[in-house]
Amino acid sequence: MLRMTTAVIRFSPASLVQGLPASLLLTLVAFMMLAWSQAGAARGLPDFTGLVEENAGAVVNISTTSAATTGNTRFHGLPFDERQLDQLPEFFQEFFRGPQSPFGGAPGSSQPRRSMGSGFIVSKDGYVLTNNHVVEGADEIIVRLNDRRELPATLVGTDARSDMAVLKIENGDDLPVVKTGRSRDLKVGEWVFAIGSPFGFDYTVTAGIVSALGRSLPSENYVPFIQTDVAINPGNSGGPLFNLDGEVIGINSQIYTRSGGFMGVSFAIPIDDAMSVFRQIRDKGTVSRGWLGVLIQEVNRDLAESFGLKRPRGALIAEVMNGSPAEEGGLQSGDIVLEYDGDDIQLSSDLPPMVGRTPVGETARLTVLRGGKEIALDVEIGQLPDESGSRQTSPSVGSSSSAPLGLTVEPLPQDLADSIGVSGGVIVTGVGRGPAYDAGIRDRDVITEINRTAVASVEDFRQVVRSLPEGRAVSVRVVRQGRAIYLVMKP
Repeated sequence: MLRMTTAVIRFSPASLVQGLPASLLLTLVAFMMLAWSQAGAARGLPDFTGLVEENAGAVVNISTTSAATTGNTRFHGLPFDERQLDQLPEFFQEFFRGPQSPFGGAPGSSQPRRSMGSGFIVSKDGYVLTNNHVVEGADEIIVRLNDRRELPATLVGTDARSDMAVLKIENGDDLPVVKTGRSRDLKVGEWVFAIGSPFGFDYTVTAGIVSALGRSLPSENYVPFIQTDVAINPGNSGGPLFNLDGEVIGINSQIYTRSGGFMGVSFAIPIDDAMSVFRQIRDKGTVSRGWLGVLIQEVNRDLAESFGLKRPRGALIAEVMNGSPAEEGGLQSGDIVLEYDGDDIQLSSDLPPMVGRTPVGETARLTVLRGGKEIALDVEIGQLPDESGSRQTSPSVGSSSSAPLGLTVEPLPQDLADSIGVSGGVIVTGVGRGPAYDAGIRDRDVITEINRTAVASVEDFRQVVRSLPEGRAVSVRVVRQGRAIYLVMKP
């Protein structure tokens, strides 16, 4: 037999580097440090594979069909015209214009209109959450599951204010469901991921971080949106936004875009608000929201100074509506709401979602700043009306009176006062260069208050102006086109 022997050769680190040039040694050290840092960074990145496998089954693709209409194609639930199509790559132009397009062909087509979006199952018996704009106007709704089953669904109800819709899969039984988390526990910078069908590509996964919380958008003040940098595109609408525990913490709803596609800013409906809407639609068929009955505005630095605040914060009440819960609770124009049921109000946009989530008929405690002092008021919250009326001003004529602020005012006619809901004031008939113009006061504005002092007549106006402090910001309440707003003037 042949006998094998193994020789063991030992190296010491010192022997390996001994005699190497200094430059080569520095390069070697730098390379090793870079490798270690990259390995550490890789270990710190989340792995989404297991989370996607666990949750993809409860995410659905939603396709709708509605009667043919003339005009533009509906793209992600939003109008999309030829100019926007021309900005897309050629592949996508063919995808959306082609005869097999799931989006209904070219604008102006006589074919039935089709729409696509995403959703997710929240109960084993087949309740599905998605966006209202995904199913709006649909005559037929088909839900496609991850296992390629296609099931018809009925529309249980919608809530246009939050852009939510609840569907029910017909003959649904023991379906896969998502786990829902708590959006109130989210932190800015936290990793999140989305599953949806952008551009019709089913079960696409994208990831990013939470960019901001409590965003208020012009289209909806009652939803404190979650802002993320997760890539969301047409077709993602209604799909779930997950955290790293595999829990749904939002519904992807809107994007900010100038091109029709993703630009790094996406918005999701918090799941806490979404589940409240879902339960109301499922149990009652309608959605009720709390209502205070005030018009509010942001408190900027100058307004904070004029009201005696050390820093800008709170929601400034510009107008209290007649017969509203706010009026019955003792709120007044010029009050700054600092707290709502113990929660601080930093931005004016913080207040509407808090009020909207309050059950109708419950009493909320508000801390407001009035006359430089904080006071507490208990207000019974009413129900948000479906439609709010608008008020318009009408022209008037009267004797003019000038003031040393660069503007001319006249007495306020009674019919105009009645139409805009004020008991007194003066109407601006001319604005020249001066503090008033710099403050934003314009012709046809109605001034009802200066420096926290009511102005009911031209004589009141003169007396208040004569007593204004020089060089200090003062507030001016004006009613413009039926709506009150506070401006800041520095005489």
